[in-house]
Formats: sequence, C-alpha cells, structure tokens
Amino acid sequence: MKPHEDAFGREIYDYFQGGEAIEIVERDDGFLGVSMGPGAYLSQYPDWSAYQKEALRFVQGRTLDVGCGAGRFALYLQEQGHEVVGIDNSPLAIEVCQQRGVQDARVMSITQASRQKLGQFGSIIMMGNNFGLFGSPQRAKWLLRRFYHMTPANGRIIAESNDPYQTDKPYHLDYHERNRKRGRMPGQLRIRVRYLNFTGQWIDYLMVSQEEMTGILAGTGWGVSQFINSESGMYAAVIEKSA
Repeated sequence: MKPHEDAFGREIYDYFQGGEAIEIVERDDGFLGVSMGPGAYLSQYPDWSAYQKEALRFVQGRTLDVGCGAGRFALYLQEQGHEVVGIDNSPLAIEVCQQRGVQDARVMSITQASRQKLGQFGSIIMMGNNFGLFGSPQRAKWLLRRFYHMTPANGRIIAESNDPYQTDKPYHLDYHERNRKRGRMPGQLRIRVRYLNFTGQWIDYLMVSQEEMTGILAGTGWGVSQFINSESGMYAAVIEKSA
C-alpha cells in the first residue's frame, strides 16, 4: 500500500493525535456514506455494544485479531491476559496500535496470514464487522480452511457481520439487485475509503445474513455454535470446528 492510499490509517492516526477525522466510504455504484469513523475504532470496552461484549467472552488462548484497526479489541484482550497478535494491511493503523500498547501488531493482510508466519491460535477474532474481510464466498471458504490449520481441535473464530437485508433504503436494495445480476451475493460490496486527499484501494467486502454465513461455512470444517444478536442487523457468531 502506497502512503496516499492509506486513507483508513491516516484518519485513525490524525484522530489519535487529537485531530478531527471523518471517514467517507465510497461504493462502486457511486454511493457515498459516512461511517462511524475513527472514534469507533479507538473506543473502549464501556462504549461497546452488549453483543460485542458477550462475543468476546468466548475468546480463548492465544488470539489473532484480523483487521485490528487501532487495536481496540486487541488491547482489551491483552488486559484480560491473552497473548494477542493484531494484523492489518494499514501501516498507519498498525503504528497507532503500537503507540497505544498492542504488544504484537503487524502489517499483514488477511490473505497473508498463515500458521507458518504466525503460529497457532486458540481464537481468531474478526470483530468490527470484519467477517466482511473475507470479501467473497469463494475466498471465505479458502481462508476458512487455512484458519482451520491455524487452530487446535477446540479452536474458535469469533466473527461479526451485518445482515444486509435489514434495510428498506432503495439505494441499498437497488445495489442488491445489481449484485444478483452480476452473479454476486447481494451483500458483496465493492468499496474504498476516502479521507481528505487520501483514497484507499478498492476492496470486496462481504456482508451476510446468518443463513448465508452458515452456508459459506459448509464444507470448511467450521460451523456456527451460537449467534449473538443485537437490536439492529449487526450480530456476532461463535464459530467452532465441526465434526
């Protein structure tokens, strides 16, 4: 990633340094949205949703935080006594993690993670809607099989997603239909982050219903043991190895 492409990391870094920052998310159909932004990425445990707090109770052992951002979940788990490795493809986000006290934070994308590079983990967390980092059902199945070999027999994935069908907005429903016509899942987004004069790279980002998540997990050696719901479309899943 070139420095001018690290829009996500720059907004976090500027906010961490005491500045103001607004994150704009651009979708490939031209839709522009304002996210919760860096304030959420640097939030603390008391500010988190009840379902997020409940999900983290299932974390066990050495933990890989995929898409760790500014390190909010990694720092909390460290305080609880877990050894945590945080990975993110944003160099500036990782710099913020390190300055905030994440003991092991590395610039690495989800597709680069492997047992050879990182070792074994009792838990892999994909919080902050980061099930989306799988990008597509095909890549999800490939990475889930890799995660299978990065974890012991009782290993877990704690993942957060957003049901894309919990909307009545025409511009989202039209996008769902556009995706169907292109052979994509309705909640498979093509997005990039914009901040000031920084423009991130285009990425695929996958939002799924609970039924769709269950379908994606089929045949990967993983299955959902529990869904943890919220009052919105957001939810967390405790995913364990299936027989």
